[in-house]
Amino acid sequence: MNILAIGDVVGKPGRSAVTRLLSDLRREYSIDVAIANGENAAGGLGLTPSTAHELLDFGIDVITSGNHIWHHKEVIPYLDGGLPLLRPLNYPPACPGRGYLCQNNVVVVNLIGRTFMGNFDCPFRAMDKFLSEIGGEPRAIIVDFHAEATSEKVAMGRYLDGQVSAVLGTHTHVGTIDAHILPGGTAYVTDIGMVGPVSSIIGDDVDSVIGRFLTQIPGRLSVGKGPVDFNAVVVQIDNHTGKAIAIERIRRVVDSARA
Repeated sequence: MNILAIGDVVGKPGRSAVTRLLSDLRREYSIDVAIANGENAAGGLGLTPSTAHELLDFGIDVITSGNHIWHHKEVIPYLDGGLPLLRPLNYPPACPGRGYLCQNNVVVVNLIGRTFMGNFDCPFRAMDKFLSEIGGEPRAIIVDFHAEATSEKVAMGRYLDGQVSAVLGTHTHVGTIDAHILPGGTAYVTDIGMVGPVSSIIGDDVDSVIGRFLTQIPGRLSVGKGPVDFNAVVVQIDNHTGKAIAIERIRRVVDSARA
């Protein structure tokens, strides 16, 4: 079984790059389930119903999110609807939506970190509870851990090693080089990276971001322009054991004029 996990999709440039590459990647790697973090898909911040439908129409099977999922209020009713759209599992139970779903015999779980992120329920204990409730089936479990701190992400990978098929970091938009299989058979990477403009600061316009650092004046940031950096990983899973066999990083640059 082959799982494609695409990093944070940033605005229209990111969505366009997914449009261009996804169908070819699905054929090239014989992808069974394609996951994308969509919490920056609408203008670089949040997700709307239309951008969610756009990603799903492109061939994405499950959309994960993170701390920006509540930015566009119109998407909130869809979190409890029929769309394969997740908000982090460890938000308080009263929040709309769900933190996991099963797609083609693969369970996709969305978690959010607490270090430098906010006052959320403990993601470690949330996973303990989740794993105790689902038992041993299905065996393939993919975790999108949307977190800031490298240490928290590494800790989650080690904590869940042997219990899930993969722990894949998102949120920082900067891809890391540590994609590997942990001793217990869990595929791990600290951050997949983003699908966003190369000439940007984590997806946003360079001048706008530098201006904010220099002045400390808050303001709306615009998505960058130009060629797009497409970051993803493919995880190969043993159907019988649920253990990861391999994890491969994919990084391609898409000409924005053709995206």
